[in-house]
Amino acid sequence: MEVLLLHDIPGVGKKNDLLVVGDGYALNNLLPNRIALVATPTVRRRYAEQIKRRAEERAKELAAQHSAASLVHGRKVSFARKATKTGKLYAAITEKHLKEALSDQLGVDVAETDIKISDQIKAVGEHEALVQFADAEEKIVVEVSEEK
Repeated sequence: MEVLLLHDIPGVGKKNDLLVVGDGYALNNLLPNRIALVATPTVRRRYAEQIKRRAEERAKELAAQHSAASLVHGRKVSFARKATKTGKLYAAITEKHLKEALSDQLGVDVAETDIKISDQIKAVGEHEALVQFADAEEKIVVEVSEEK
């Protein structure tokens, strides 16, 4: 069923997005809670200006995501942390730390939920992480050295 969202819904869409959602989700959640309207021709005409503005915003967001992906492609993020003599870190490096490092070192703002680490980074060395952008994933190298 095609609906027009009246409010932002995390993980689904933003206000004034035209989306195709499951019939059950629309009939049992979105419509009774007045979060969305069925996208009939009348609704489309009435909200045409808002729909057009949201489509333009979405295009700008997508362009920003593509430029951020090109900035991150093949880059390294470095950390200096306290470690034991065997090379194990006292505190693991998490998605939150990577988000801050991407912002500080590369100037790219990414949500924590868009960063994926296969396993927690708990040792000195080079590790890989994936950063999800609009429609692409970019690998970044996380270089962890011992703090002196």
